[in-house]
Amino acid sequence: MVASRAILDAAATRANPSNADVVALDRANVFHSWSAQKSLNPLAIAGGSGSTVWDHDGNTFLDFSSQLVNTNIGHQHPKVIAAIAQQATSLATVAPAHANHVRGTAAAKILSHAPANMEKVFFTNGGADANENAIRMARLHTGRDKVISRYRSYHGNTGAAIAATGDWRRISNEYARGHVHVFGPYLYRSEFWSQSPQQETERALHHLRRVIQAEGPQTVAAVLLETVPGTAGILVPTPGYLEGVRALCDEYGIVMILDEVMAGFGRTGDWFALDAFNVTPDLVTFAKGVNSGYVPVGGVIISDEIAATFDERVFPGGLTYSGHPLAAASVVASIEAFEEEDIVGNAARIGSDHLEPGLRALAEKHSVIGEVRGRGVFWALELVQDRTTRTPVAPEYMGRLKIELLQRGLLPFIADNRIHVVPPAVVTAEEVEQALSIYDQALTAMTI
Repeated sequence: MVASRAILDAAATRANPSNADVVALDRANVFHSWSAQKSLNPLAIAGGSGSTVWDHDGNTFLDFSSQLVNTNIGHQHPKVIAAIAQQATSLATVAPAHANHVRGTAAAKILSHAPANMEKVFFTNGGADANENAIRMARLHTGRDKVISRYRSYHGNTGAAIAATGDWRRISNEYARGHVHVFGPYLYRSEFWSQSPQQETERALHHLRRVIQAEGPQTVAAVLLETVPGTAGILVPTPGYLEGVRALCDEYGIVMILDEVMAGFGRTGDWFALDAFNVTPDLVTFAKGVNSGYVPVGGVIISDEIAATFDERVFPGGLTYSGHPLAAASVVASIEAFEEEDIVGNAARIGSDHLEPGLRALAEKHSVIGEVRGRGVFWALELVQDRTTRTPVAPEYMGRLKIELLQRGLLPFIADNRIHVVPPAVVTAEEVEQALSIYDQALTAMTI
């Protein structure tokens, strides 16, 4: 749609714009990510509070997407908003070379919930450049080049991060060198003909071992894994898999990087998703939930050993806004709110007491649901045409289902043939019940 400049200027300056005004302004000026631009019709969001957002025409939606699975603390948490405003009045920006109190406090707060072997935090602007710099650290620490990651993964849209990604977005962006992909555990669609979680773990680890050996262990710098792959389908690892990867990394002198960009900070009902497994990585990347995206921030949590590599050696990396004070203030306030309000505990209880039983009840009622999987406030419903063949539903089905959910007041996260049920970690039991009813109504409408 091409609107006249006069109409667009009026929409931009209107005190109370309508949805149509906002969408027209957006479509005339904004270039959207991961999209063919001509057919877009974005939802106009005017505001939010907790687990709810609303548009400019007075419609409200339960946000069970958490936007891009990042508003873990919910929308407009007053403590975080106040911290950002207070920091802006004292020091709105400072170069990363300087010492800054709120930056140091943010790093200390993050480390207080990280594995015990972690010593330092390198701040970035988001998850992609966190993974980018973790890969750089691993290569410099080991003197090796190759990075092994999974096909079912997403690590961000910068050079090495997108090459490490496994899904379709990698294919048009493979400009970085030294990336190798493997299949990880996914019992519902096993690449290894497994019949049990134990078989899936054993066979996935054997596959990884053979790839390391075939590539040459002396050339592999890092194994980079999402602790729980998110966009790829919320694939909770089978028992023993992450521990087995750790053992392989130790055997071959490989750095283990766990990507907690989406899974960290309460999303799985733990501070970090890795807390549920007996595994200690060398590097942990984070972003999203650390401050719910109120100000762009991410980072790498660095083990003692890798941090020591750069005690006398210059680390050849940095960003102008690394540890930006507004971002750091939001991190401190967010973690304090998580601690004071038991938000991680709420996510765990909501998952075990409400989401899991409610979603499994939906699966009993609707045969289109092939599998329910997840932890905390991190769940997926995999939708299939037939439970025996497990053939995924068509994209057209998912498009119509999204419309049904929006019409009933729920903002969903749709990926391939899945509904990702990913509300903020502050979601209430009453809001979950409301959402479950909407999922039920929408799935019922699809069968009529």
